[in-house]
Amino acid sequence: MPSPDVLKVGLIGGGGGAFFAHPHQRAIHLDGTRRVVSAALRTNPEQSLIDAQNWIYPIKGYDSYDSLIDDQRHLKPTERLDYIVVVTPNHAHFEPSLKAVEAGIPVFCEKPLTINLDQAKLLEKAVQRNNVPFAVAHTYLGHWSTRLARHIVHEGLLGDVRWVDAAYIQGWLAESPEEDGSQQASWRMDPSLTGISNCGGDIGTHALMQLRYVTGLEIKKLSARLEALVAGRILDDHFTTYCELSNGAKALVRASQIAIGHKNDLCIEVNGSKASLVWMQEESECVKIMRPGKPDLIYWRGQVMGNDGFLSELPNELLVEPTLPSGHTEGFHDALARLHRDFEKDVRAYKSTDKFTSDGTRYATVQDGRIAMAFLEAAVSSSKNDGAWSTLDS
Repeated sequence: MPSPDVLKVGLIGGGGGAFFAHPHQRAIHLDGTRRVVSAALRTNPEQSLIDAQNWIYPIKGYDSYDSLIDDQRHLKPTERLDYIVVVTPNHAHFEPSLKAVEAGIPVFCEKPLTINLDQAKLLEKAVQRNNVPFAVAHTYLGHWSTRLARHIVHEGLLGDVRWVDAAYIQGWLAESPEEDGSQQASWRMDPSLTGISNCGGDIGTHALMQLRYVTGLEIKKLSARLEALVAGRILDDHFTTYCELSNGAKALVRASQIAIGHKNDLCIEVNGSKASLVWMQEESECVKIMRPGKPDLIYWRGQVMGNDGFLSELPNELLVEPTLPSGHTEGFHDALARLHRDFEKDVRAYKSTDKFTSDGTRYATVQDGRIAMAFLEAAVSSSKNDGAWSTLDS
């Protein structure tokens, strides 16, 4: 068993070969200060226990998330879970997250936060009422280069933001894997499991979060088209929104899962009055800056210094954050680990009754999750009304 100094983490979901439990597990273990010790892996009670027995190392298995959370009340304080990671399909985010929060257990939940805005609002109120750390797993905020991009925009180095193009393009649904028995594709095309939007909820919310995190701007209204370009689908596989931002700038937030050749092509371009910035997830070691009449600048992780004629003085957290020497590529697990590392700081503060700073500057919060659901509902409403402007529910 881990020492008392190592945070004890529980998993809800992730059995049956589900993909995302294992990246979380690797990210949790990366620093040696957190460890998965228990799990409720499946909705089928018997299978949940079997999967726990077959886990890659010993963990305590539970037949349901109810049992896992209820058991915490009967354990000694030093034996209780320090936080829970929810990696279930979308429809099963709300109830275990709410139950954990009401029990005073911090939660790290996969996105989208819930399957509708009403659930998201209830969960946000519960988090506020119980004052519990809560993170939403927008992994790409954990890239060091995303944080450098945010610093550049927030310091005003691009000038006034005029236009943003935030996109996430994939091709894995260009055919019909759901018809061939793909578990990942099948539940995503079922509104009862996915919610009101497949492509928008699955990856459009990543593009939205990248825009909001990097620029600090909010979407005030939008005009949307949600389309199923593969015949026979109920939910969208192609998602496009034209947006007006809180400073009056305009933006595209778009996503597609039918673009053959694209894998996980998340990118953002921010056009300002002085310069433009480009960040790409598949080339996540760098940030590109373009200026009129001057050579382009490329800032590589591990080789960035402040006060170079473009950058201002860099905050210390950007200077100390890279975990690998330059030229040794950080990746998806490193980004997710950075989020767990930042969440750990707040969980430890919460445990010691100190004030924690879950303010959205280091990981997405329950408020960010609620805003994403308001964005999706506005997009669906607009699309149903032939692209009419729709205002986000605040």
